[in-house]
Amino acid sequence: MAEDHWLSVGLKRRCSLVVDERMTPPALSGVFGSFVDIPPVFATAFLVALVEWTAVEAVRPHLAAGRTTVGTLVELSHLAATPIGMTVTAEVELIAIDGRKLRFRATCRDERDLIAEGFHERAIIAPERFLARVASKSG
Repeated sequence: MAEDHWLSVGLKRRCSLVVDERMTPPALSGVFGSFVDIPPVFATAFLVALVEWTAVEAVRPHLAAGRTTVGTLVELSHLAATPIGMTVTAEVELIAIDGRKLRFRATCRDERDLIAEGFHERAIIAPERFLARVASKSG
């Protein structure tokens, strides 16, 4: 691939959201039935999505035309529960670039606590080539 990006280590981004009922384990029970009994707090699945969204938003303006990223690794410790109605803020920092691989340090806080920390990796891709490989899996 030609130059895919104009990124540099140290790039940071923050994104926030207010936790609502749709972001709790019981809301996922339609797909994962046993989640119905888990307390209605900010679900780890949505915590991961928040970190991914923040990383996507961090790099999006710096990618070459026709490029995007996909998640390839998530290493997060979910340290504290967040109730419905509280704001959660994720912050990512790009700490390494290895070809098309991007590595971020991630932290998440609610209005009272550090609720998560860890790492996230994404790969820069050309969507049309990526989707062609995915389609080939279908036969």
